[in-house]
Amino acid sequence: MAVKIRLARRGRKKAATYDIVVADARAPRDGRFIEKLGTYNPQTNPATINYDADRAFYWMMTGAQPTDTVRAMLSYRGVLYRRHLQLGVDKGAITQAVADERFTAWKEEKDAKIEGKRTGLVDAKATAKQAAFAAETKVKEARSEAQRQKAAALLAANAPAPAAEEATEAPAEEAATEAAE
Repeated sequence: MAVKIRLARRGRKKAATYDIVVADARAPRDGRFIEKLGTYNPQTNPATINYDADRAFYWMMTGAQPTDTVRAMLSYRGVLYRRHLQLGVDKGAITQAVADERFTAWKEEKDAKIEGKRTGLVDAKATAKQAAFAAETKVKEARSEAQRQKAAALLAANAPAPAAEEATEAPAEEAATEAAE
């Protein structure tokens, strides 16, 4: 019986999440499975992969074949590297202590890299939000300045009209005083 480690689709349309399952190769994609190893959510950035590493390692050592996507995920999380080291221990190339030490060092480095990406994304998001706020503030100031100029122009347009009336009234008054004299 061929056993595969593959994804089973869950979730609604255009918002898929997946279960990482061990299943018979002849079983349908979303059908019967032997064991559920974890979940995979590609909607987050970086994608969320929650799984039982020990059981995935067990199934890899037993001979289960992962699909291409699951192989990439297991490689990303170190299950394939752990399997590689264990095969070296089984052949006698290295000791178990050396294999554990190498895997622990690799795991710490990989976790730091993942955390660096996660914090980098958070920082980039905060920087983009700050830049958008600054641009919005600039547009708001430009609009308020344009409104102030428009109001000043309107006042200037209305201000000469009363001054012109006073100017026309003054000569009429002068003419009236001159006629009276």
